[in-house]
Amino acid sequence: MVDLDASALTTTELNRKLRELAAQGTEHIHILNPQARHNIAVGLLDTCSITIEGSVGYYAASLMDGPQVTINGNAGWALGENLMKGKVVLTRNAGASLASSMRGGEVFVAGNAGARAGIGMKGGSLVIGGDAGFMTGFMMQRGTIIIGGDVGEGVGDSMYEGTIYVGGEIGSLGSDAKIEEASESELIQVWETMERHGIHDRKKFTKIVSAKKLYHFDSLERLEKRAV
Repeated sequence: MVDLDASALTTTELNRKLRELAAQGTEHIHILNPQARHNIAVGLLDTCSITIEGSVGYYAASLMDGPQVTINGNAGWALGENLMKGKVVLTRNAGASLASSMRGGEVFVAGNAGARAGIGMKGGSLVIGGDAGFMTGFMMQRGTIIIGGDVGEGVGDSMYEGTIYVGGEIGSLGSDAKIEEASESELIQVWETMERHGIHDRKKFTKIVSAKKLYHFDSLERLEKRAV
């Protein structure tokens, strides 16, 4: 294990050092004194385990393809943005646009998340132990979002594919989102996912999917061909 004192490095130097250590095969990297700085652990492509002791700013653990990052604190907006592969674990609360445009891997937030969690999500799993803000799952295209608590208004607005599970109250459904009965096997899978993160309350999760009334790809294509 390698310890890095973030207070002694600029953000660019810290990320460069992380990439170098990961490329060298370092299995675990321990970051001290992150000072809630932005853009920590960004653009990492090699498999490794990183633990950050303290809160981080925006875009932490984003644009990654492989590492597992654990943050013992809070995070600003866009945590885990565009995650391709790997895992991000946050022990407290996340800001807005959590896991936006993620394509694979898993993001877990033990506390609450702000607005637009999972916006433009294209794959992978987003698990929130507490509550999530408005427009969660906006324009979601694929993947799974699990919310242990309540969710705000406009959940699943304009979602194309993917599934959202809510354990608490729903503020309101977004445009073209609908509630569908969850099967027993689906609920078991959700419960097992939550239990893997230390949450053992087996709630009757509500399943939200796309109503698919806004699917106009074929007609748009025909109109485009006519224009050409």
